[in-house]
Amino acid sequence: MTTTAATDADSSGAHPRFAEALRTLGLDHLVGRVRRFPDATRTAAEAAAAVGCELSQICKSLIFAADEEPVLVLMDGASRVDLDLLRDELGAGKVTRAKAEVVRETTGYAIGGVPPFGHRTRTRVLADRALLEHDLVWAAAGTPHTVFPIAPGDLVTHARATLVDVRERTTP
Repeated sequence: MTTTAATDADSSGAHPRFAEALRTLGLDHLVGRVRRFPDATRTAAEAAAAVGCELSQICKSLIFAADEEPVLVLMDGASRVDLDLLRDELGAGKVTRAKAEVVRETTGYAIGGVPPFGHRTRTRVLADRALLEHDLVWAAAGTPHTVFPIAPGDLVTHARATLVDVRERTTP
């Protein structure tokens, strides 16, 4: 990383690796749109309150272990992942939430700050279609204190995600 990139990342509040990923993806304009908050926005509800948006406009980046292989699922903040649907989508025998150390090892970020791309390792990415119901969503920028706005279609493209329906359905 260049000295300039590190300086820009520090001033934006984004994690330096994530700020560099934005630049690499040609999303330089988003570095300046990163919002930093004095209090952590580790949960979708905290992030929505800080940004002033609907809970469903928060994009959660969740790491699961599918037969021990990490998989990133991008999900709207108001929904939960249905593990049975996810398992079926992946054709996996067993799917569980990844442990904190696996999340950090796979992505390079701590839970609560995992961005949708710019990870330490290349991981399979799935994005729930519900994210496309909005013009703009907010995702973590590599720290529990930062988020950035992005159009859902751009999010899916730049995360190299496959669109899926893995949202838990509520029964009436």
